[in-house]
Amino acid sequence: MLKASVNNKTFDIQQASSETTINGQNFNWDIAVASNGQFHILYNNRSYNAEVLEADYQSKAFLIKINNNVYSIAVKDRFDILLDQLGMGNATAKKVNDLKAPMPGLVVDIKVSVGDIIKKGDTLLILEAMKMENVLKAQGDAKVKAIKVNAKENVDKNQVMIEFE
Repeated sequence: MLKASVNNKTFDIQQASSETTINGQNFNWDIAVASNGQFHILYNNRSYNAEVLEADYQSKAFLIKINNNVYSIAVKDRFDILLDQLGMGNATAKKVNDLKAPMPGLVVDIKVSVGDIIKKGDTLLILEAMKMENVLKAQGDAKVKAIKVNAKENVDKNQVMIEFE
């Protein structure tokens, strides 16, 4: 079971094998990937073009454009729903005190300075690992307290790179 909030209107979604129901009603549609982040949807003999504009998989929030209309979508899976029922819905919304290296790598570039006020989703630094550049972003709003690494410096997994106030 999923709960989806689309532009602040909530829907209960059930998926069983090849059948989907939304708020208890059968939802028969056909969706095909057109290209990266773009989809073609057939529903009630009508054609829709959909594009994912923004995707935050950690918070399960998406911005989708369907036939030039933009929709803000937030999804809760069965675990999120259970946490809400237990009164722990905000358990994952903890304050972030630092940014640690998710893997060993080379700091390519640091995009913030000490004293900067950052917002969730802002780019903090770029870490090269396994010949790929990884853009590390802020997990919440904060102020940069200290930068513990320099550009062109190798880091170990879980090494603190940036501290926040």
